Amino acid sequence: MIIDFRMRPPARGFLNIGVYDDVARTAKLTECFSMNSLISRRIISLSSPNIAAANALLSSVAQKSPELMLQEMDTAGVTMGVIPGRNGHFKGSISNDDIISLLGDFPGRFVGMAGLNASKKEESLEEIHRTVLNGPLKGICMEPGALDKPMYADDPRIYPIYDLCERHRIPVILMLGGRAGPDITYSDPKIINRIAADFPKTNFIISHGGWPWVQQILGVCFFQKNIYLCPDMYLFNCSGAADYIMAANNFMQDRFLFGTAYPLMPIVDCVSHFKGLFKPEVLPKLLYKNAAKLLNIELPEEA
Repeated sequence: MIIDFRMRPPARGFLNIGVYDDVARTAKLTECFSMNSLISRRIISLSSPNIAAANALLSSVAQKSPELMLQEMDTAGVTMGVIPGRNGHFKGSISNDDIISLLGDFPGRFVGMAGLNASKKEESLEEIHRTVLNGPLKGICMEPGALDKPMYADDPRIYPIYDLCERHRIPVILMLGGRAGPDITYSDPKIINRIAADFPKTNFIISHGGWPWVQQILGVCFFQKNIYLCPDMYLFNCSGAADYIMAANNFMQDRFLFGTAYPLMPIVDCVSHFKGLFKPEVLPKLLYKNAAKLLNIELPEEA
């Protein structure tokens, strides 16, 4: 069993965001991590004189095919994917209703997290009640640094949202890492250190793993036990990976999550690579047990 904690399927509103608008650009980003074995080769095949044969080789990303994505998940052994919502991002939003619809489109294959615009307090509080407390979504996701008017995630104006999540034990995904804002200060681990200390009963999941502040975020996690890391794409052939691996094999083994950042990374290659990085005895925790506990997913006895 494997739970991929960061996926954006090629369906519904996700087709309108940049990673699907320009799949050639997406492939170039994949190449930066030396994980280009599927996507870039198949996009290049578009230039083949035999278009029919080329199309047969295209990946799910290039074809924007959720059916092919599910085939890739099955090949890799990925049982379930977590879909983080996106609201207010400068590159576009996806409605939470679209995420809810995706759960119905592919029963049992995905878990949804409500995307919230951190700058809109009342709207966000209403969405938590509508889609999480009274709906099928399992938590929330915010990307404050990527708003049209960027905010730091510890901005006091966001605190009422954290407070509601604290009262109802709702997990919170924050994008703090990679291009989480106009500059890397928006991913500074001091931010999550403050939030996690102010809301000690809330589980915070840091997508992109706080990269490039790898040692710093791991230092924060050493003392702050309600922070989970999902480095996703920044674990694969990237600077700082050795520190993530050391931590996940040891003190972070109960708070580390597998994620591909699909469609930015190929599912099959990521799973294969990931399995070779960690101690066999901790892999079940990293691949699915930690995620299942966070999301209150009941596991089969054999898992």
